[in-house]
Parts: sequence; structure tokens; C-alpha cells
Amino acid sequence: MEKVPMTAVGYKRLQDELRHLKLVERPAVIKAIAEAREHGDLSENAEYHAARERQSFIEGRVLELEDKISRADVIDVSKLSGETVKFGASVTVADEDTDEEITYQIVGQDESDIKNGLLSITSPLEVTTPNGSKSYEIVSIDFR
Repeated sequence: MEKVPMTAVGYKRLQDELRHLKLVERPAVIKAIAEAREHGDLSENAEYHAARERQSFIEGRVLELEDKISRADVIDVSKLSGETVKFGASVTVADEDTDEEITYQIVGQDESDIKNGLLSITSPLEVTTPNGSKSYEIVSIDFR
């Protein structure tokens, strides 16, 4: 069983989603199925079929989250240090053409969100744009 590296924040986010699915979404869809059944003929009951499809999605996601949580290797980023880019590092880079700086934290694959500055450890390091490749200079590396 392959361990999946993630930060404590990413681990908590997965646990919160799992808890929400089990305690809120699952009971709600069971109620929706029961209400749809009361409407009679299930073969032409769109509400019933939609609720069953939602139930299938929820159960699949619950299984997926339970698997990820069971394989999680939670890494305390505050205990890391160094001068190399590795898991947990917050890396500030500067565009060599524009000097524009941006900071990314290197995180596990399941917690990456580029719009929020969370870059997956498995993401490619090369950036290609319609105008060609871009180069970045590492300005700083920090472990917070």
C-alpha cells in the first residue's frame, strides 16, 4: 500500500469532506430516495433516478476519501528545513522576463490548488506558454 504525502491542512480537509458526506449528504440523499419512492412508479420517476445517481456519487467519493485517508503520510511542515525545493516548502519564484514574483507551497497531489498557491509535488516543473517556454528564478525557499 503506497503512502500518500500530505500536509496536516490537506489531511484535515479530506477528513472534513468525509465527515460532511457521511453526516449530511448521505442522510439527505436517503431521505430524497424515500420521498421519491412515495411518488409511485420508479421506472419513470426522474427524482428517484437523480437521487440514486447522487447516492452512487456520494458512496464512490466516501470510498475514495477513506482510501486516501488510510494511506496518508501526514508531514508536519513546521519541522522541515533546508535550502532545496521539496515537499512542504514555500517557494517564491520570479518570472525572468517580468520580475513578477509568486509563491507556491509544494503539497501532496490531492491537496493541490494552483489558484490558491498550492502546487502538487508531482506537477511538471517546465512551463510552456503560447509564446514559448518561460523561465523562473527561485527567489526564496521557506518552511512555515
